[in-house]
Amino acid sequence: MRKTIALFACLITLAITATDAQAGGAMPPAPEDVVKIDVLPGWRDADGHHVAALRIRLAEGWKTYWRAPGEAGIPPTLNWQGSDNLAGVKFHWPVPVVFDTSGMQTIGYADELVLPMTLVPRVADQPITLSGQLNLGVCLNVCMPMDARISLVLPVDKAGAKAPIQRALRQRPDTAQEAGLRRAVCKVEPMADGLRVTVTLDMPAVGPNEVVVVEIADPSVWVSERSTSRKGGALTTVTELVPSAGKPFLLNRADLRMTVLAAGRGVDIRGCTGG
Repeated sequence: MRKTIALFACLITLAITATDAQAGGAMPPAPEDVVKIDVLPGWRDADGHHVAALRIRLAEGWKTYWRAPGEAGIPPTLNWQGSDNLAGVKFHWPVPVVFDTSGMQTIGYADELVLPMTLVPRVADQPITLSGQLNLGVCLNVCMPMDARISLVLPVDKAGAKAPIQRALRQRPDTAQEAGLRRAVCKVEPMADGLRVTVTLDMPAVGPNEVVVVEIADPSVWVSERSTSRKGGALTTVTELVPSAGKPFLLNRADLRMTVLAAGRGVDIRGCTGG
């Protein structure tokens, strides 16, 4: 029998950026009319890990954001402090959609996001008590940051519905090998307040209007809007990395992560070489 664990949204506030609705004095909608969040409890796999998923269902026209949300999105954050028998969590993000709204590019999901996660227990044959906080942003013509408390027990011997989680797992990006990546080269140049990185990916086209998203392991480093172009078999993007200190820094190219998005497909590329 399908079992879901309800969460609740709280501490709802308006985004700092004003919108037409806010400027006109319109009240934002109630959070429960915008988003419904639950947990699909999943199952224990052969390795003793627990496979579950967060499910975020949105009202018509609303969207939420990917881990790298683009120019104006609100990135989701999850804090699992307070959990018991939990050694680690790995998320499996489905391929997101690139939205172009009023000349700004954001990256995320409309309608529904099922976000699979692999939970590693400290003791394999014991339940996991999952406790923490999810922070996410949802937007239409207003944007609302939301906080949701998570509190549930994932037993060892009870399994929930597998189909929605398995379907989301199949929506993952291709690996570099699956996409036919031949070489990833990163040229790094110092700037007054950080680094400029030119990434060249030697690979077949993923689809029309390719977007390359560059991420770095340190979340405090601001990653600028990208300029992307393709010439034959080479896809090139230029981005700027600006740390909070506002000066050049040492960059390990292995820490860079590039995702190519186009036509509902994605390619996940980890690291690059010097060039």
